[in-house]
Amino acid sequence: MVKIRDGQVANRPIYAAIGVTLDGRKDVLGLWAGTGGEGSKFWMSVLLDMKNRGVKDVFFLVCDGLKGLPAVVSNVWPQTTVQTCIIHYADLGIMPIWWREQLVVAVLAA
Repeated sequence: MVKIRDGQVANRPIYAAIGVTLDGRKDVLGLWAGTGGEGSKFWMSVLLDMKNRGVKDVFFLVCDGLKGLPAVVSNVWPQTTVQTCIIHYADLGIMPIWWREQLVVAVLAA
C-alpha cells in the first residue's frame, strides 16, 4: 500500500507487471495504482495498456488470486496459461490448519 493524494490522501495498492524474456531478462512492464477492489474492468484496462505498448504474447501469467484477472487474460492473449503463485498456493493449503500446526506442516512440506 502506498499513500496517494487524489483530492485526499488514501492508501492504494500498486500493482507491478514484470516480464521475463525467453533469454531470462526481466523487464518492468508497468506500475498501476488500484483502488482496492479491482475487478475484471480494471484488469482489462491494464492488459490492454500492456498490449498497446508492445507486449505481443504472454506464455503464462503468475498472480496471487486477484479477482477478475484470470477471466480477462484469455480475452487479450488467448493462449496464456494463468498460474497461482506457489507461495500463495501453499498459503491457501495451510490456511484451514490450526495455527499451532501450520509450522509443522510447512516444515514437512519443505
